[in-house]
Amino acid sequence: MKILALEFSSRQRSVAVTDDADVLSEITTDQLKTGPLILIEQTLDQAQIDRDEIECLALSIGPGSYTGIRSAIAVAQGWQLARDTPLCAVSSAEILAATARRNGLRGETDFIIDAQRHEYYHCAWQLDDQAQLETTPLSIIGVTSAAELKAYGPDAAGFPSCEPLYPSAAVLAQLATARPDRIRGCEIEPIYLRPTEFTKAPPPRQL
Repeated sequence: MKILALEFSSRQRSVAVTDDADVLSEITTDQLKTGPLILIEQTLDQAQIDRDEIECLALSIGPGSYTGIRSAIAVAQGWQLARDTPLCAVSSAEILAATARRNGLRGETDFIIDAQRHEYYHCAWQLDDQAQLETTPLSIIGVTSAAELKAYGPDAAGFPSCEPLYPSAAVLAQLATARPDRIRGCEIEPIYLRPTEFTKAPPPRQL
């Protein structure tokens, strides 16, 4: 199965094309001004794959970059609307853990992602040669608690005991290959643990 994967949840965005277990191409950039459609075209060209050959589109749904996640969702929804391509939505925390496992990390491993407001998303996964298992579900912790961890993540550089690690689109595609679940574009909900809060705008003034 040929899968196009979009991983835009961090400051390092990536797009990949895979054919079952084979990674045909992956493009990674920290130039956030580069549009997602340009990255997609570059990745397809590199893989020598036409849009019509894509059998599934995988995307990261957070937590992470508000703008990046929503741009990936918008592209996926438009792609499915135009081509009726099945979609696979995966947590960026799961992708992060799988990326760490691919890179050789083993054992109980903590991950953090910036949640803004001096808070961090945190989860822990047990990584071994055969599989990965979430041991601490995703939650929000304070900056002090995050600084005490030996953790990995895209926003870990500010802590002396943490190491930067970015989720990979190629890893996302490989996760999607192994998952039978597919989703309609209208059903996609980004992962955001805080309750939605807004202030209703006042009525317009009469002049």
